Amino acid sequence: SPMKKLVLKLLLYIFLILLLLEIMVRAFHLYAEDPPRFIDDLGVEKRVPGYRGYSVTGNRNQNFSEFNINKAGFNSHREFTPTKDKFEIALIGDSFIEGFHQDFDNSIAVKIEAQLDDTEVYQYGYAGYDLANQMHLIHAYKEQFALTDKIILYLNYQSDLGRGSYEPNVQRIKMLSSPVFKIRDNIKLLSYSSKIGVIDPIKNLLTGRSFDDNPRQRFQEHLEELQHRQENPETQKELLDNFKSLVALYGYDKCKTTLLLDSRKTSDSFLRYCRENNFKYIDFAPTFELSEEPVTLIYDRHWNNHGRDLIAKVVSEYYKTLDKAQDCE
Repeated sequence: SPMKKLVLKLLLYIFLILLLLEIMVRAFHLYAEDPPRFIDDLGVEKRVPGYRGYSVTGNRNQNFSEFNINKAGFNSHREFTPTKDKFEIALIGDSFIEGFHQDFDNSIAVKIEAQLDDTEVYQYGYAGYDLANQMHLIHAYKEQFALTDKIILYLNYQSDLGRGSYEPNVQRIKMLSSPVFKIRDNIKLLSYSSKIGVIDPIKNLLTGRSFDDNPRQRFQEHLEELQHRQENPETQKELLDNFKSLVALYGYDKCKTTLLLDSRKTSDSFLRYCRENNFKYIDFAPTFELSEEPVTLIYDRHWNNHGRDLIAKVVSEYYKTLDKAQDCE
């Protein structure tokens, strides 16, 4: 019948249009690649080693950068091979340290190495790490970190002290390896549509949220809530208690370990506790405030290349004032 033919033609045209869009998304590499994650035998969550590809941000490749997952499972320009003979710095943190917004061969670690002689910098960055993740990582790989001369822990005070002990996020790994996410990752048009928010209304309906719910607005409200909580004395005590709990559980070598933080986003009571109890920290807030150029990406709160230059400069200057041969018994 004519109606049947019309429906078949429409379905064929829709299929061809979707196929053409899929080809275009692949040809212009508009989709983001996210190397798979897993939890190893020691309970450390990280990336599956050996993946190399491109991280894409924005709807027109506003940020297109290459990543390289090394044998340890982290985005890095080098393998992690600490020895007693070399001087190594381990830089540990979340997505800001993972650095998918920057080519792996132009990372913070590379920038630090360029300013410090005879130094290797190991970048243990992973999106989603909080301080519990970081301290469990050091505890789990204690033999490796015993050979590493210095350790930097990137601390976002507002979001990294939410728990006082570590439990691996098994649920997230299961979700990311589910058939739904595998389909999304293999159909690049779906991956791209998800990235730019086209299918957000559908996701909202499936998850029970309102049809017009805006994830970006929700995230902004979450940041404002974190800021508000930070100013609450009860919250400050809770976060400090979590810090003390992590130190008690996993240990903390005050000689070789330094926190990297932004004092503008960190409570005065926490900073005072650090000073009084000899927890060293590098504060990059003054350097960022003096910068006449933006330090973060326009469409993203992560550091841009200039911001990473400044972080590398602050870290390098800090270690230039230290004696590399300083004994850490």
